[in-house]
Amino acid sequence: MSTLRFVVVGPGFRAGAFLRAAEALPELSCVGVVVRRPRDVGLPTFGSLAECLDQTRPDLVVTATPWSVTREVVVEAVQRGVPVLAETPPAPDVAAMRALWAEVGGSGLVQVAEQYLLLPSHAARLAVVRSGAIGTPTQVQISSTQYYHAVSLVRGLLGAGRVPATVAAHRFEAPLVHPVDRQGWTGDLEPRPTASVVATLDLGKGRSGVYDFVDGQTRNPLRHRRTLVRGTSGELAEDEVVRVTAAETVATSRLERRQTGHDLDLHGYDTDTITFDGEVVYRNPFFGRRWNDDEIAVAALLLQARAWVRGEGPEPYPLADGCYDHHVGLAIDEAAASGQRVRVEGEPWVDG
Repeated sequence: MSTLRFVVVGPGFRAGAFLRAAEALPELSCVGVVVRRPRDVGLPTFGSLAECLDQTRPDLVVTATPWSVTREVVVEAVQRGVPVLAETPPAPDVAAMRALWAEVGGSGLVQVAEQYLLLPSHAARLAVVRSGAIGTPTQVQISSTQYYHAVSLVRGLLGAGRVPATVAAHRFEAPLVHPVDRQGWTGDLEPRPTASVVATLDLGKGRSGVYDFVDGQTRNPLRHRRTLVRGTSGELAEDEVVRVTAAETVATSRLERRQTGHDLDLHGYDTDTITFDGEVVYRNPFFGRRWNDDEIAVAALLLQARAWVRGEGPEPYPLADGCYDHHVGLAIDEAAASGQRVRVEGEPWVDG
């Protein structure tokens, strides 16, 4: 089994997940990190992408850069003929995405590092929906993560492509305590004004999405994270599924996650499987690594990128998907600010 040799551009928070995956998995090897300022990351570092590519000859460039920088890194890598896995979103706004698309859209060398559908819980939900347990999915409601990530979940769970969409949205403000942020406990118990946005996405053919996000919700334990998928013959709400199974028969089942390390289970704390009606719908491919869900998803994404680069698997998340999801996310902001419906269409990443 050949190893994917990749380099990471940027030393930030997202870079850490890629580096941990490479350290743990023999299929992956990070051969260099591009940083602006010298620092010890335990790997060879380079001051520029050009220097890094000349000396390491990688199979893939992974960007972990701010969106203001990502475009130039992606373009430089593609000009050198090196495939790219680009940080989300691939560019700041629609104009920047158009410019990026004009330069690299036809190259077939750019994927976007969108991992949410690879998180164990979402992967299990997706498997249940695709099994037909709730019939044809018609609406997805997401209240957990922001903008392009949420749009990715809506489209994936609906099985919708990059279709023209109509977006309506409203912004509200209410006081909320924020006890936790990225650095940990804040010690702040004073409510402060916090914005929330509720949006509807009309994806045509009876398919819709509901977006509900409170600023800081991703890390705030005072706000639940919710996923709801409505289908023609049932509904999935978080880990519970209700569906019709026969005439005059409605059944309720649960997604059950087996987590090791509790009580006298001495295997260590880890995700093992997620089952539905006794059938495994998700199995952790990295059991024994003790990774959290995001680390599992990032490692799975890198292995998908490896298969794509080798010509052994499909594109993990093409640039067109990344541009579309970000475009819809921007439309949510625009609709909330203007109070008007916003149409997403007429761009090269929108089909039809």
